[in-house]
Amino acid sequence: MTHNTPAPTTPRRIPLVAGLLGVIAVITALGYQTLASSSSSAALPPTRNEHRDVSGGALPSTVRPADRRAVPLNSVWPAYGQAAVMLAGQPRIHSGPNQHAAPIASLAKVMTAYLVLRDHPLRPGQDGPTITLTAADVADTYRRVGQRESVVPVAAGERLTERQALQALLLPSANNIAAVLARWDAGSVNRLVARMNATARELGMAQTRYTDPSGYDDATVSTAADQLRIVDRAMRLPVFASIVATPSATLPLAGDVHNTNTLLGHDGFVGVKTGNTDAAGGCFAFRAIREIDGDRTTITGVVLGQPGENQIEAGLSAAAAMVDRIAGDRVTPDGRGGILPPPAAPERQ
Repeated sequence: MTHNTPAPTTPRRIPLVAGLLGVIAVITALGYQTLASSSSSAALPPTRNEHRDVSGGALPSTVRPADRRAVPLNSVWPAYGQAAVMLAGQPRIHSGPNQHAAPIASLAKVMTAYLVLRDHPLRPGQDGPTITLTAADVADTYRRVGQRESVVPVAAGERLTERQALQALLLPSANNIAAVLARWDAGSVNRLVARMNATARELGMAQTRYTDPSGYDDATVSTAADQLRIVDRAMRLPVFASIVATPSATLPLAGDVHNTNTLLGHDGFVGVKTGNTDAAGGCFAFRAIREIDGDRTTITGVVLGQPGENQIEAGLSAAAAMVDRIAGDRVTPDGRGGILPPPAAPERQ
């Protein structure tokens, strides 16, 4: 290795006044930088994780809804699991640390519903064609009950409209109806699963693999950032968005069924889907509309892998805390301000 020694140069003489002015300027600049750094540290506490967008590039420390107010991201993410978020007007997905393929439980039903509505579009107010349930559907339901899965009661010969079947899928999160819709839409569960994976590839969901239409199978895996892509796409369908914004619905045999998203109608939450299994933990894909710096801003996000005795509650709490932090609201220790009592321990969905 060759080292080149620079030729000696003749020092330039700097007038005394100019030199003093230069020193003063440097001291002033250093003082300003120190003050700015101190102020920034007070507003944005340091984080141990570097946040990245889905393309792998480092994220800025803030997102700016409608290009107006900077929202700090360092403290947005939940302490456990993984999460991703996007704000209206910003197509970029912001993802927290720990993004990796993991079980997603009933968030898989978002893709199932999306494909059903894409193949059999409904306009607002339409119920769509009817689906007649069979003895095989009843037997499948009993099998799922034995596994403590989330189901709705069905009977051979019962007729559900497409809208009612989607309500059963998305509100009480019925795993048995996910299989019914798969066979009705694609001819078999396996065919729908193949289309779910093809659609995931089309949407750039590179770390996603579907193995069933309900998400009960732990081999159905994805990341929070990947799931945000399909959630955003599904919410563009008015019928999907209206169903997940519905607190309850009435089915022919099951009667009144209720949305597992108990945040709905509180603090701006307008959807979309809960999920939980032992392997997945608490999962929640959500949308909320909150006022940020005087502007109504739509916040869409996904949390996965939230721990807790009540996994659905854990997912809801993590999402509520994220939305509060993005909106700049004060977060209470329970993450939800105590606005709702915790629901009973859920079936696995």
